[in-house]
Amino acid sequence: LLLALASPELEVVGISVVTGNTHVDVGGRHARAVLELVGRTDVPVYRGCVRPLLREWQNTKLTHGASGLGNAQLPEPTTLLAPRHAVDALVEAALADPGGLTLVAVAPLTNIALALRKEPEVARAFESVVVMGGAIRLPGNQTPLAEFNFAVDPHAARIVFEANLPVTIVPLDVTSQPYFTGEHVDRLTATSSRAGQLVADATEVYMRNRPERDGVRGCFMHDALAVATVVAPDLVSASPAHVAVESTGELTLGQCVADFTSPDPNARVALGVESERFLDLLVERLGRL
Repeated sequence: LLLALASPELEVVGISVVTGNTHVDVGGRHARAVLELVGRTDVPVYRGCVRPLLREWQNTKLTHGASGLGNAQLPEPTTLLAPRHAVDALVEAALADPGGLTLVAVAPLTNIALALRKEPEVARAFESVVVMGGAIRLPGNQTPLAEFNFAVDPHAARIVFEANLPVTIVPLDVTSQPYFTGEHVDRLTATSSRAGQLVADATEVYMRNRPERDGVRGCFMHDALAVATVVAPDLVSASPAHVAVESTGELTLGQCVADFTSPDPNARVALGVESERFLDLLVERLGRL
């Protein structure tokens, strides 16, 4: 979110919140507090689905701390949630400006799946859709086969990839290449930006709970990379594939399967990234806020 707000190439027209890393109500408070922190209370925040379509929710307290924001402390927001449900807001925004909006999904796909069920025309209304989720050639980070967002709501993910949306998927294979370390945190905090300090505080728990890479403590900025692919599409290299998400298997639930030989691709799959360029972009943009 901070990267999107800091990027003049993008106009953030709304935020759809869903239960994922945190409960939807916690996520809604975080989103409004972040917007207030950087003076962007003009952006509406819509409350979405409380739980996945068919499963119980699994949270990530061990990864991101009890609040979902690590050690970051944000005051209670004074702005209110937008009055409409996120699903209705997605449908209305897409149909009001067909071909004019890009949707960046960095959480479970519950809201989007229900928007597609409510109004199938939504599938043809977005210019592009970027989905952070899935693990193609790497193990998952929620189960041995499933990435967190798809594991939380595999049925929603399946609906999205069966809807013929113009999707680019940004899976763990590519988001786990750039490594955000203490050196990047130091560069951010040196800018004295509000966003930089927030990211430093938010990533502290995440870094501490992760194994080191080559003796260096750090973390992955999964969601930020998804946003960065809209800011600078040439940051990643992507190939067409037919993507499907397992929604019935007992041991494979949430697994993302990409067939790069399919004559009927339904997505572009990002597998390569210019890691240092992305990290420099992230630090530079967040340092502005």
